[in-house]
Amino acid sequence: MADGILNKIKDDIVLYGALAANLGIAVAKFVAAGLTGSSSMLTEGVHSLVDSGNQILLLYGQSRAKQPADAAHPFGYGRELYFWAFVVAILIFAVGAGVSIYEGYRHMLRPEPLSDPLIAYIVLGVAVLLEGTSWTIAVHEFAKSKGDSGWWTAIHRSKDPAGFIVLFEDSAALAGLLIAGLGIWASHAFADPRIDGVASILIGLILALVAVILARESKGLLIGERADSAVIATIRGIVAAHPAIAAVNHVRTIHTAPDSIFAAISADFVDTLTMGEGETMIEAMEGELRAAVPMLASIYIRPEKRENAVVVHEGVPEDQ
Repeated sequence: MADGILNKIKDDIVLYGALAANLGIAVAKFVAAGLTGSSSMLTEGVHSLVDSGNQILLLYGQSRAKQPADAAHPFGYGRELYFWAFVVAILIFAVGAGVSIYEGYRHMLRPEPLSDPLIAYIVLGVAVLLEGTSWTIAVHEFAKSKGDSGWWTAIHRSKDPAGFIVLFEDSAALAGLLIAGLGIWASHAFADPRIDGVASILIGLILALVAVILARESKGLLIGERADSAVIATIRGIVAAHPAIAAVNHVRTIHTAPDSIFAAISADFVDTLTMGEGETMIEAMEGELRAAVPMLASIYIRPEKRENAVVVHEGVPEDQ
């Protein structure tokens, strides 16, 4: 049992690392905000609290996504993770960004003199260390999965939202800590507490931008995205290599989970092939496909005359 728990933590190390960091930071920020009266520290506390809740939701989504397929959900529950990723994006926008901008605006209308900022600086320093550690773990794990792709390309193509959501959250958190520190310093340096409110609004705008990006990426996964083009090319190549295949009409795929793909293949079989020979060949092809692409959870191969295949709109590649 202990080994199972350790393996689970290892599998979700990015989420557990971010959760541990954010819970500790949230408490420290709220204490510092109460002692110093800093608006930006208060919004940073809300930011960390929202991030903690987000990690819990993603862990819940990961757990739900691993449920086996059943009669009601024959392709499994993998895409439930995408739903919770979209909820996380909404929470960042509505709670994180909304509270930050409101609190900053309120502080600008009714500025309160700040007390000794030393406590705030200490908390910010500790927060930078903890957030930096979580960010380093997230970067390291995501770098392993992205291969030779660029960072933005890898994020856009990623089918596992947990990794890139934590990466965005931690990056936004580090940027927020920098802005909060500058806001507190400038408020004292220029004897104008409204600057701290401006810092809070800037933090909210960063969170809003991150939320929009995450919502866009999560929406695509929730609706359904095809597999990587290299995977589609591999599938097409394996099917086309069989002598009894006259043409591969199309290969259509969809991710039913980050590590699970459904593939529907339309192919024109040679006319001399008997029913029995076709069945044997399809079984052989499915074995080859699963060996080459382990993520293929479901494969559907349909014999279809080339001239009868569904016509793809001009300008859209057949394998999409």
